[in-house]
Amino acid sequence: MRFTSEQRLDDGVLEREFTLGEIPGILWTPGSASTSGSTSGSASTSAPARLILLGHPGGLREMYPRLAARARYRAAEGFAAATIELPGSGDRPRSAAAEQARADLRRALETGEPVEEIVDRLVLPLVERAVPEWRATLDALLSLPGIGGPVGYAGGVIAIGIRLAVLEPRIAAAVMFAGTFVPRAVFEEARQVAIPLQVLLQWDDEGNNRQQALDLFDAFGSKEKTLHANLGGHAGVPRFEEDDANRFFARHLK
Repeated sequence: MRFTSEQRLDDGVLEREFTLGEIPGILWTPGSASTSGSTSGSASTSAPARLILLGHPGGLREMYPRLAARARYRAAEGFAAATIELPGSGDRPRSAAAEQARADLRRALETGEPVEEIVDRLVLPLVERAVPEWRATLDALLSLPGIGGPVGYAGGVIAIGIRLAVLEPRIAAAVMFAGTFVPRAVFEEARQVAIPLQVLLQWDDEGNNRQQALDLFDAFGSKEKTLHANLGGHAGVPRFEEDDANRFFARHLK
């Protein structure tokens, strides 16, 4: 992992951009956390901050305002937060197969055609590529001073979050956003999820299948799982959900 820039935000949060091989990412640490190993070399003796991975649908620069706001909410409660660019997004090389699947999905949604096979072509290869990258990033982040586990996962793409929850024992709790298409095969993986979950559903999300989201929540194998359904479209998640997420992570990570 190589840090390429850093800035101290007005609330004291340290924001550092990094690359891990070809993967760009951003790490936010609260002002109270150790920053030894940063490009400035400053340090403190604070206890390690618990880490939360911030999932998103791709386009790190476009998503930055929302991601930074979420990270600063986490930092206010003493959590570190990090995210990476997804394969085929941002400045990373495009996949011709994924671009074709996106075009096919847009056309199918406009014409009312079945989308299951297209969703498989779009989402499953992304999960196969993204999850090993997230796990490698987690290895690198947990080797830094000032960062510790157990780890949380927050956001989407929900299929990526589900695979991580199944495979990655360092992830102890997750807040997942039911705002993306889900291949049927992922439902079987959801039955294997055992960690505490909080699932956010925007009831009027124009790009999401509400019934599928409800069926997916029902499929999760977790003994502790909570569904938060709010009125509004895809980007209308109420601000108070950030407070609820902080309380959820405080219960399970601290």
